[in-house]
Amino acid sequence: MGREVAESCVDTMLMEMVAMFSGRFYANKPELAARRIEAIGYQVGHQLSERYTMERPRFSDHLEAIKFICKDFWSEVFKKQIDNLKTNHRGTFVLQDNKFRWLSRVSIDPSSEKETEDPSTPGESKAAQAVSMYLYFPCGIIRGVLSNLGIPCAVSADISSLPTCSFVIRVKA
Repeated sequence: MGREVAESCVDTMLMEMVAMFSGRFYANKPELAARRIEAIGYQVGHQLSERYTMERPRFSDHLEAIKFICKDFWSEVFKKQIDNLKTNHRGTFVLQDNKFRWLSRVSIDPSSEKETEDPSTPGESKAAQAVSMYLYFPCGIIRGVLSNLGIPCAVSADISSLPTCSFVIRVKA
């Protein structure tokens, strides 16, 4: 498109946003921090979809809109297409990015992962929780795009191994 932002600026903005919301504003309430980060992503996705779909006809079905996100939208935002798209044809879509740009510089110390278990979230270490905070923003972006395209949905993310990331989209009936 016409205007672009340097990748380093976006990386820094995401790091600072997560640090501010999860470490300062809502230090004792990670669910509120997550909700706020996702809401900002939603606004960004909503606005970006306005820009990228301005001269396109409306999508005829959910699959067409998801394919737009996988190919065109992802290419504009992350300079690559989604690596894999799966669906159950009943409103659930899984978008897999094998080298998700915003997780490419993140690492988890395996020794600290075992030592810092949080009893409030069984099975999830503090390190995994910290990394998951970075995924609320892109989840919000995806939800914002789809909402603007008339598709209400819920979006969640899953990290199997860094920097691979899967986004699960559940379309609301």
